Amino acid sequence: MSFRKNNYQQMSLADSFMGLTSRERKALENSWAKTFGDEIFPAIDETPFQVLYSGHASRPNTPVNVCVGALIIKELFGLSDDEVVENVLLDPRFQYALHTTSCVEQPISGKTLSRFRRRCYNYETTYGIDLYHNCITALSGKIAKMMGISSRIRRMDSMMIAANIKKLSRTELLYTCVAKLAIHLHKHGKDDILEDLEHYYAADDFNKMFYYSDSSHTDEQVKEILGDADKLLDRCGNAYDDVTEYQLLVRCLPEQTVVENGVRRLWTKEDGGSLSGVMQSPSDPDATFRTKAGKGHYGYVANVDESVGENGSVITDYQYECNNYSDVQFLKDSLERTAVQDEEATLITDGAYSSRDNRRLAEEKNINLVTTGINGTQVEDILADFEFSDDGTKVLRCPAGHEPKSCSYREQKGYGHCRCSFLITQCAECPHCKECKANLRKHVAIVTVSANAKETVELRRSHSGERFKNLARIRNGVETIPSIPRKRYQVDKMPVRGLIRSKFFFGCKVAALNFRKLYTFRHQRGHYAQNPILAG
Repeated sequence: MSFRKNNYQQMSLADSFMGLTSRERKALENSWAKTFGDEIFPAIDETPFQVLYSGHASRPNTPVNVCVGALIIKELFGLSDDEVVENVLLDPRFQYALHTTSCVEQPISGKTLSRFRRRCYNYETTYGIDLYHNCITALSGKIAKMMGISSRIRRMDSMMIAANIKKLSRTELLYTCVAKLAIHLHKHGKDDILEDLEHYYAADDFNKMFYYSDSSHTDEQVKEILGDADKLLDRCGNAYDDVTEYQLLVRCLPEQTVVENGVRRLWTKEDGGSLSGVMQSPSDPDATFRTKAGKGHYGYVANVDESVGENGSVITDYQYECNNYSDVQFLKDSLERTAVQDEEATLITDGAYSSRDNRRLAEEKNINLVTTGINGTQVEDILADFEFSDDGTKVLRCPAGHEPKSCSYREQKGYGHCRCSFLITQCAECPHCKECKANLRKHVAIVTVSANAKETVELRRSHSGERFKNLARIRNGVETIPSIPRKRYQVDKMPVRGLIRSKFFFGCKVAALNFRKLYTFRHQRGHYAQNPILAG
């Protein structure tokens, strides 16, 4: 299939739109289709998707802007692929929005959207480039310009996305991995490998193992499953390295078990390590586990970057990762991709995004990073007046202007501390002695401080001004982002599994959310809270 750019046509005299009555035309032009067809559809850039198609002369592709537009509309109304195709065939609004009113035969069919998605999945898997993400963020930037919103003030927040998987116990997970490999081998006629393991591919074996058995036999069941797993892998050898089911079992065993004195047993906390990044279900190997605010989450995490202005807000960028990805890393990735700003920009986040490296990186990009809700241990305000070396490993002067007699740096659990000794005569008579929590000894006084604590205090000092209060109010608006995708766009009920696939669907939902904001703005149906900082 060769790539052909869709130079959407102007309406002709034979266009189906011309057959509508004046009343029908008026209703169509007052609907969402007018805004979508006139502003969103022409803004979809097809060119980057050329790499998905052949360069040889062959049957032309379905127009990319039609596919992308249909996928956005699909999420806008919560439709299935079949329902989208049906509406494109029968509903003039869909045809008007996708500029297909002049087509004798509508250009999409039942498999069009799924094939387009598969091409995007395969390309990202092979080359690591997310074409659809680039398309949606470019489109979002254009929507922001349509609404008169610049990127001068942005806000950021993250949200957990539930994976579409069943929560399995560790024993169920191990059993399922063994059973999946057994079923694969049985389907391909390798029953000789499955001698005395035939029950794994029986339809009701799972229920017999877990629901109809006595719980007092759990230890025996675990021992049996682990023994069968080792037996199966030994029989397979290296002949099935490329089989997905084999790879899942090979991954699951070292994550969930340890071998002690030649005997395999389940992993325990005493063995060290963490289970947060291990496979949670063979149905979705990418999904991870994370505890946040005392609640366990299975799946993924999305980070949204929203530009804010007097006319509303638009999500201009998004990130999507396994849910053990930290907010600090999200911000770092975003800043590294951002070019140096000609005019100072402001990025507002909560305290979870704050780190010394991120603040320095933001300064290099000419971005004023404002973090609200700074958490952590309360430290004395006087620490902000200590002077440190550029790398934060040495104290140059204390608040009273004294140089330490000696200074040693120690790093523990990712945090560095400076242990300084001053002359006893300097600290004993200093009015800041108690605030610095100096440990007075016979000849010297010991003070322990850190560059991170200094920066935390400086941030808290900056939070006292009126400008910060206005910026904090702006950040509060981003808290609506998690609720809207959950309630209106059902992000916790993705119809797909896997990081790449669910990220694609999340991008569709972001585009639908942004279009709704544009439509609301164009029809002046929204109420936007004015803030003095936005008018500055």
